[in-house]
Amino acid sequence: MKNEVCYHMLRTRQIVERRKVCPIAYIPIGTLEWHGLHNPVGADTLQAEALAIMCAEKGGLAFPPLCYGENRSESLIESCADDKDKVAELMELSPENFKADKMPFSAMEQTYNYNRLLVHILAEVESLGFRVAVLIAGHYPLIDQARAAVLHFNKRRYSRYHGMLAWACTDYLLIQDQYDCAGDHAAGWETSNMLAINPECVNMEELGTKDSPLVSVFGKMSPWDANAEFGKEILGKAAEIAIKEAHHRLNNRQQYMGTWMRISRKTLEK
Repeated sequence: MKNEVCYHMLRTRQIVERRKVCPIAYIPIGTLEWHGLHNPVGADTLQAEALAIMCAEKGGLAFPPLCYGENRSESLIESCADDKDKVAELMELSPENFKADKMPFSAMEQTYNYNRLLVHILAEVESLGFRVAVLIAGHYPLIDQARAAVLHFNKRRYSRYHGMLAWACTDYLLIQDQYDCAGDHAAGWETSNMLAINPECVNMEELGTKDSPLVSVFGKMSPWDANAEFGKEILGKAAEIAIKEAHHRLNNRQQYMGTWMRISRKTLEK
């Protein structure tokens, strides 16, 4: 039986024991979004969560995933795809549901709100005694939001001098130099990941035959070529790099403190 690495599943003494050995927190973020008829709508979140757990198994803890609160007016299949009306039809919903004027906040306000939420989450994790936190974006557009939150958080005076260092990543960017099909939307890459981690949630029969039209499924690797073995391979390689990066930040904090912090420290040491 594997050791439990999910923060919310552990008792206090178990958390303290793991945190003392490796004070790294992995925080998966994703969406609820159309991923074809063959994949679950939580595919982005499930992939990020699986990667977080794989990393935490080598040290640290995986936090519960976040799948709410992102900008729903931009960078979302239901609101932005060329075939979004067909997506809505298959979901048996009105396309009007996803228009910007149906949201209580503007697109910019949604972006700011989500950025604040991520910074707040990082501060919460910092208060729990972690020295490094990694935001793992399962929904690709969220990597920009995660990076912005990391930059804001790492500029906090307390965090820079006494607290936690944050970093953000997404699976395909870590290994895009190794695969010419790295990253897609519900095609061979993501579907392979899902077959590797949650095969019970995937129904390949929903794809139909290879000449069947695809609705908001796109990528270099065909979804019909997806397989669990490939998913395990690419997730494993992404985890390996993410672990290396996280541990380097844990052991070499001063290299990531920013120019002013390094200058100030050198001045104090003179």
